[in-house]
Formats: sequence, C-alpha cells, structure tokens
Amino acid sequence: MKFQPDQLEGVNIIARRDRTGVWLGARSHARSIVVPWMGPVQEWPPVKFDDLQASHFDQLLALNPELVIFGSGTRLRFAAPTLLRGLIERRIGFEAMDTAAACRTFNVLVSEGRSVVAALLIDSETV
Repeated sequence: MKFQPDQLEGVNIIARRDRTGVWLGARSHARSIVVPWMGPVQEWPPVKFDDLQASHFDQLLALNPELVIFGSGTRLRFAAPTLLRGLIERRIGFEAMDTAAACRTFNVLVSEGRSVVAALLIDSETV
C-alpha cells in the first residue's frame, strides 16, 4: 500500500513552519507572504496584525481564488469585516486561523484540487 501522497505538478505545498518562517520546498520565507495554489509566492506588506488594511486583502482578488485562508499569527484573530469588503462582494470564501493551522489547511485544500490562497502573517511575534 502506498503511504506517500501523489505530488500535484505545479501546485504549491507548504513544507514546514518553524521559528524562522514558512518553508515552500527548500525556500524559507521569514516575512508575510501570499501563497496561491499555483504560481509564484508573493510578499505581503503587513508585518503584524495591526498593520492590516483593506488593500492587503484586495491584493488577493487578482489571484481569483475560491477561498482565502488567513493565518493571523500564533493565535487566532479575526480581521474586521470592513477589510474584507472586496472578498465579500466577489463571494470569495474567507477563513481565519492561526498561521500554523492555516499552513496545514492550505495543504489539505490544495491536495483536493481547490483554488485556495493562503495569506500568512509571519514575523518574530507570529512564528
């Protein structure tokens, strides 16, 4: 019986999260990032939760996801609905969770073939 999952060609998978950042393959990211299901990882401007602005979430609209997973740091925090207006208007699903849970959830959804984007806050306080 095969125990190792099939790798989907061209799909982003988060390899690990540790005190230095989030790893995609062999590359570490120590600053906040946007991880689309396919395509390049993007830097994300907010450094900490209090930096969040509507424009940060509007940046995700260009990726045309069906769902956004928001990693809010070491603890679960919810973004104000006013920041999510663009996602709500386009009927894009949104789930908030701590960054570790967001990484795990992203991988599960990607393995199911979902068009998901992870928006992950990563700084010395959240890793």
